[in-house]
Amino acid sequence: MSVPATAAIRADQVCAVVLAGGEGRRMGGADKGLQLLDGSPLARHALQRLQHQTLGVPRTLAINANRNQALYASWGVPVWMDAVGGFAGPLAGFHTALAQCAATHDYLLTVPCDSPLFPLDLLARLAQALAASHAPIAMASAPDGPQDPTLRRQPVFCLLKTSLLPNLAQYLQEGGRKIDAWTQAQGQVEVAFNQPHDNARAFFNANTLAELQALHQPPALTP
Repeated sequence: MSVPATAAIRADQVCAVVLAGGEGRRMGGADKGLQLLDGSPLARHALQRLQHQTLGVPRTLAINANRNQALYASWGVPVWMDAVGGFAGPLAGFHTALAQCAATHDYLLTVPCDSPLFPLDLLARLAQALAASHAPIAMASAPDGPQDPTLRRQPVFCLLKTSLLPNLAQYLQEGGRKIDAWTQAQGQVEVAFNQPHDNARAFFNANTLAELQALHQPPALTP
């Protein structure tokens, strides 16, 4: 008896959101998504990476932001504020995006605004793992860099089923805020980005001005 082929996930089933709703505490309260890298805001770099995904451009691209909404909206994409107040963290951005797209999309792809080098095959590899595993969430994992090969979860790089909206809404309503606790409770599958062709700095995130400056520097050559 043959096993049915796993249905592939298509880009036109996906809404992708750039998470730019944080307070930027470690950056002196600055709006991280608007900090410049090579003359362009970090969040705009993220949008451009989404527009060049190898699986195809997600059907909807949006930004989750809690300030400077008019400026973000001038880039021609929807801008969604957290429905949960008080800068409640990435899960509030997940919830807001799910509430906006669950009726029209099967999947939500989340990326942060401060990691402008994420892989162009991010969606393709997460989608393949999600379809193959039948899990509700696929999450990226990657080494911290070439000097530390240990895989670490990248919890804001997720592809998740939009049917998770009621579950997440209840978790937030009950006071939950920890992204790892929620995703693991759903039975996530982790996708390793540690192949020889993968950029060791792909998931480097600029939480501070010093880390942003480091993105301007080419990676050090290793012997």
